[in-house]
Amino acid sequence: MGLIAAVLAYLLLTIAIGLLAARRVGNAQDFMVAGRSLPLYMNFACVFATWFGAETVLSVSATFAGQGLRAIPGDPFGFSICLVLVALFFARAFYRMDLLTIGDFYRKRYGRSIEVLTSVVISASYLGWAAAQLTALGLVISVLGKGIGYETLTINNGIVIGFTIVAFYTVMGGMWSVALTDMIQTFVIIIGLLVVSVYMAHAAGGVSVVIESARESGRLQVFPDWGQSGQWWIYIGGFLTAALGSIPQQDVFQRVTSAKDERTAMTGTLLGGMFYCMFAFVPMFIAYAAVVIDPDHLQQFNSDDLREVQRTLPHAVIQSTPFWVQTVFLGALVSAILSTASGTLLAPSSLIVENVIRPFRSDLDDKNMLRWLRIVLLMFGALALHQALTSNNTMYEMIQQAYSVPLVGALVPLAVGLYWKRATTRGAMASIVSGVATWLAFEYMLPEFLIPSQLMGLAASFLAMVVVSLLDKFENIRPDAVQR
Repeated sequence: MGLIAAVLAYLLLTIAIGLLAARRVGNAQDFMVAGRSLPLYMNFACVFATWFGAETVLSVSATFAGQGLRAIPGDPFGFSICLVLVALFFARAFYRMDLLTIGDFYRKRYGRSIEVLTSVVISASYLGWAAAQLTALGLVISVLGKGIGYETLTINNGIVIGFTIVAFYTVMGGMWSVALTDMIQTFVIIIGLLVVSVYMAHAAGGVSVVIESARESGRLQVFPDWGQSGQWWIYIGGFLTAALGSIPQQDVFQRVTSAKDERTAMTGTLLGGMFYCMFAFVPMFIAYAAVVIDPDHLQQFNSDDLREVQRTLPHAVIQSTPFWVQTVFLGALVSAILSTASGTLLAPSSLIVENVIRPFRSDLDDKNMLRWLRIVLLMFGALALHQALTSNNTMYEMIQQAYSVPLVGALVPLAVGLYWKRATTRGAMASIVSGVATWLAFEYMLPEFLIPSQLMGLAASFLAMVVVSLLDKFENIRPDAVQR
């Protein structure tokens, strides 16, 4: 009961911070980008805490313990590279444009139709990510329930409870709630997981023992074996989906534009990405230390029951550590989940209201816009809740699938539109349609094709953008066109 009381107390503290943040929300800009006023330490915390979610602690660590680094090219490697790319090539441009959402870029560059279409595509991608965080909350609560003999506290019960908490404080304070809670949660994540890793290392016989065991078992092999072309394509697809597919995302854009100035936007994103890459190895270390302590955990990490796989690490920590370490671990885990979940609800809600609803509602003043932001957040949250309750995929798989959508439907119009002046509206439309159609065709009609479907979609998206844009320019400079 003491463990549940500690976790509940932490959840209540998070809600209180969210309510406090609500006092700072006076308009839609405050709700979406915290008034563009976050200092470096808060901007860094927002970037790191949003990226360091449930899949990093539970799913990625479990996959590493069971299969090794070559099974997780997207996280942490791909996601870390994404943040570095955003910092170096996109942050300054985003900040200088003084936009509220990433959808505003597509409107300014290509027009209203592309704005609406890309905003829908990007918003849809958040369903999987948000569902993964809600699933993780359900797992944590079910572990707590079984720990005290309360078997009726199921994963689905926990998912509903977790959604209620996250939706409540995010609806109240928007980006200010996210920023303030992320700052506290980042501290809890770092200190909590470091403490747990030290204790687990001691129980396993030392850090060197754990690392050497992982090396001997092949867990530290980063790349697939040479000659396995199929595995290499899967590896490249997973890496690029995370590294590139997460660039045209509203949560990344919000953290960049929430900074107090351009330099902070770039530095906070860069530091967040670099620190994330390093710290993501901490839960992996904890997971493999659990295997060294009790080899039976290895079978659980490789179980066919995907939810059982993700529940193994919390079970292992609870079985192997005293009460105070369990409390610290679950506090860090809940922090990781909440910090990401809140962002995954706020980002698509901002996009839908600003770039899908507002273009058709010229009478939408600031007060009504705030109301719509909160309504849409709850509606989107309900969809994510449904997916969390019905999906059988792992959190890592949910994230990979989610980022395939913007990879094939939004990346090329963003990157090419930013750096190639000849990109046209028709080129952007062709890019979106071709990318999504090709991806879906290979995903469902040729699932065994050597090259992953999302890479085929990305190639089609890029080719369509270049060809159609050049044709548009050629049409404009034909002699008969000039004479007319």
